[in-house]
Amino acid sequence: MNAVRRIRLVAVSALALAATLCLGTLDSQAAQPAAKLVQDDCVKCHIQPPADVASAGAGHKKITCFDCHAGHRPQSKNNIPQCSQCHSGKKHYELANCMGCHTNPHTPLNIVLSGNITDPCLTCHSQQISQLKEFKSKHTNLYCSTCHNVHGKIPACTQCHKPHYAEQTQADCKKCHKAHMPKNVVYGKEVPNKDCGACHKKAVDLLSASTAKHKSLACVYCHQEKHKMVPTCQSCHGTPHPAPMMAKFGTCGDCHSIAHDLNHWSAQKGEPAKAAPAKDKKKK
Repeated sequence: MNAVRRIRLVAVSALALAATLCLGTLDSQAAQPAAKLVQDDCVKCHIQPPADVASAGAGHKKITCFDCHAGHRPQSKNNIPQCSQCHSGKKHYELANCMGCHTNPHTPLNIVLSGNITDPCLTCHSQQISQLKEFKSKHTNLYCSTCHNVHGKIPACTQCHKPHYAEQTQADCKKCHKAHMPKNVVYGKEVPNKDCGACHKKAVDLLSASTAKHKSLACVYCHQEKHKMVPTCQSCHGTPHPAPMMAKFGTCGDCHSIAHDLNHWSAQKGEPAKAAPAKDKKKK
């Protein structure tokens, strides 16, 4: 075998070996699965959304980026999901323009309400509108966003109303008034007389100065449960006098004055009315 032939044979063998090695490498690469993104990969480019979810994600904290964003551009041309992809089955989820209130889906309950908004609120807060309609007041004619311009915000009553007394707090207001039915005033046994005295000063002042046993009672002991409820004397005292006496004096107050100033008559009121002086008759 001459030298030229040997050189050709070596070259062909080398090419065959190279081709085999190359094909083996390609087959090995093809056999490896494609790299898959994980949650930690998202934050490498998208820093703010994961931080928002971590701080105020509400129910979105329980899911991953991939539960909403199924793909990534350019392979997925529409990787921004619709809210209805997950949220359905309630009247609230049928509302149009979710982003009008939920401006950042990564902080879904950080809602700032602008404009005059009521109807969208009612799809969740049905009890409040029922109270407003049943117990009509000036509040009935307001928009929900008039008071609640931020979702979940409970405004102080003093935002619009003057307090009954200087030290009155929001907690004091709530002892008697509920915001969605403010004129339906109800209270418990814990309300002190000073709260009542803010409006009923004369009654509380008289009671404080009284020497009768009523002085030791709280206003709410007699005026129980509901504002403007005036009890009868008989509700506590029964019928303490004989029937002839009760027939002669039609009301307890004929003898006992008023409940806040019991058995105390002013000198002017106790004195018999003086007859008017007779007019001089002109002599004819």
